[in-house]
Amino acid sequence: MNLAQGVAHKMVVRRKIIVLWVMWVILWPLLLLGAYQYYYVNISGHSLDIALFALLMGAVAWFPLTIKDNPVFFVNGISMVVFLVFGLFAEILLTQLAVIIVLLKIGAGKKDAYRYPLNMLMFSFVSVIAAEVFVLFGGSHASLAAQGQEQIAAIFGYALTIYLLNVVGNKLVDKLFYRRQIKLIDEGMKWEVVSALFTIPVGFVLFVIYTEIGIIGIFYLGIPFVFISIILMLLYSYREINRLLERTGEIGHRLTYRMDVANVYDVFTHEISQLLPVDYVYIYMVNNGNLRLERFCDVQLGAGLPPEPSNRDKSFSRTVWETGKPLQYRYAPANRRSDGRPDPAEPESVLSMPVEYGDTITGVVTVESVEKHAFEKMHFQVMNILTNYLGVAVENAKNYEVTKLQSERDGLTNLYNLTYMEKLLDNFFVSDDGTHEPAKASLIILDLDYFKQVNDTYGHEAGNEILCQIAARVSDIIGNKGTAGRYGGEEFVIFLPHIGLAESRQIAELLRAGVSDEPFYTQNHLSGDKQLTTVKVTVSVGVAAYPTHCETPSELFRHADRAMYMGAKRKGRNRVAVYKGLQTS
Repeated sequence: MNLAQGVAHKMVVRRKIIVLWVMWVILWPLLLLGAYQYYYVNISGHSLDIALFALLMGAVAWFPLTIKDNPVFFVNGISMVVFLVFGLFAEILLTQLAVIIVLLKIGAGKKDAYRYPLNMLMFSFVSVIAAEVFVLFGGSHASLAAQGQEQIAAIFGYALTIYLLNVVGNKLVDKLFYRRQIKLIDEGMKWEVVSALFTIPVGFVLFVIYTEIGIIGIFYLGIPFVFISIILMLLYSYREINRLLERTGEIGHRLTYRMDVANVYDVFTHEISQLLPVDYVYIYMVNNGNLRLERFCDVQLGAGLPPEPSNRDKSFSRTVWETGKPLQYRYAPANRRSDGRPDPAEPESVLSMPVEYGDTITGVVTVESVEKHAFEKMHFQVMNILTNYLGVAVENAKNYEVTKLQSERDGLTNLYNLTYMEKLLDNFFVSDDGTHEPAKASLIILDLDYFKQVNDTYGHEAGNEILCQIAARVSDIIGNKGTAGRYGGEEFVIFLPHIGLAESRQIAELLRAGVSDEPFYTQNHLSGDKQLTTVKVTVSVGVAAYPTHCETPSELFRHADRAMYMGAKRKGRNRVAVYKGLQTS
């Protein structure tokens, strides 16, 4: 049997819950009364037998499979025997008892109390309809002992109806009550088929043995029935663990190949929200001696950043960080609150694991569910493996970013180097299909005038200090209009995408004035004088534009360089020159 799915309480409208309770108060007693008055009843003198069957159904119900919040329990065969021997009234009562036991076992509490009337009503209607099918197929309790072909057909018609109505009923409840997309064939249905193949034949054999030898037959096949439930539960758990571990390995490989830290966080958050039964995911990383929230995901609403936690000292993540030990709550204590949770509902289940790299805790991952008992031992193991993957992936990505930054930046000025600037132009000019971008762009090259004199007078150390100051001024002037790099020695290059000749010439003049009009400050390292000295520096600037002056990135570099030497250096320095060799307008 298959209980109606348990989903977050916030997805169920309060009005529906009220209507459901009203329906249960009215209809459920009527169904019981009708089953007692209008269907076969054989309970007098069989109290012990019925009690033993109740105990047997309760024991089987205590070992359900929980498949995506959907409990599957294997009492069909036993409930069939109860119906055939004692009638519909006893079968409804014992099935309701099994339903209550399953709901208690999976932790359905006050917040999920609506699941009790929902499932009790559904199974009661299923029982009544299946009893009608039994009669329709020619079944008769009075002649069951004969076990003729017609009676056997009626029995299996009854059992098949129970199975089909359970599947259809769950789909309808999921669609109409929870407003969720339904999938005709899912994991729960597959296990229902497996259970039916085991439990219905065994249930029929139990019925035959019970009718032949009486109460002792319950022990002959009742205990094996319980073991079948346990075996199926263990089989499912084994398959689920293998599936989780296989998926965990795939996630580890995906994280390993991510060379961007932000992308590592995004992939991890997405994958863990798909893999585990979570509602909220938090990734905290240690930054300057504190935990900083790097990623948050509300599975229903998507990724985002919640408000800053107001009670960090009591947060799960901080506790894990301080103690270095993982935390798992099957239901959260009332005085505990989670890390910055934006939803007012308290999480019922919490799993928080440290992220480690070597012997150092580099962060904490906390996942939460609004369902009780959401996280099992295998989820704990999977989280432990995934957080280890995360720790390694984050460190690898950080190291890659540092290496990449060092390969792209000039070691002195921290501007981009020439190799990076050339790649930047190539990427701008060439689109994915290999064609030229139909866009304008400009390039500025500036060279310091008589800079050798500065080095000779104040020392190369002073020259380096001035180069760094010039790089800072250039970056401030350019802002987000373009990208600045060091061309080599005392030359700088500025790429201005989507900016034409007129505007780039104005920017070039701002650069010239920004360097030439304000002095720089340094020490005279040759004389050892620690007093700051003002040094005046001027620059010669060359400008070239695409497509006005060229057709390729290499030409843009060459023409800007030529404009700087021929038009600015040779004509007196401290000026801006524009390349005009290929100008057509």
